[in-house]
Amino acid sequence: MSIKAIFGANLKYYRKQRQLSQEQLSEKAGITPKHLSTLETGTAFVSAGLLEKLTKILHVSAAALFYTPEEKSSDDSFLNMVDQIVEKELLKTAETIKTGIRRAETPVPLNKRSGDWTD
Repeated sequence: MSIKAIFGANLKYYRKQRQLSQEQLSEKAGITPKHLSTLETGTAFVSAGLLEKLTKILHVSAAALFYTPEEKSSDDSFLNMVDQIVEKELLKTAETIKTGIRRAETPVPLNKRSGDWTD
C-alpha cells in the first residue's frame, strides 16, 4: 500500500469517526470536495499546510494519518490514553482559568482593601 493510499484511508476513517461529510470537512479545511476526494482515494498527496489544518479539524496527530492498519491497531490504545490525559489536563486548566477570572471579577469594597473593616 502506498503512503498516499495509507494517508487517504486514514483521512477518510477519521473524517467518518468525526461524523463529517466530505463537503463539511473540505469547507472547514478551505479546499474543494473534489480535492478532498483525491486525497482520500490516494490520487493526490497532502501539503504540509493542509496536513496541519486537517489534524486540527479532526483532532488527531499527523502521525496517526500515516499509520498502516497493523500499526494503528497496536497504537490506538496508546493514542486514546494520550487523548484522555490531554482532555483531563485541558479541563483542569480551563477550570483554573475560570476560577481566576471569577476571583478577579468579584469587587472588594475600598474600605475592605485598606484593612479598615468598618462600614
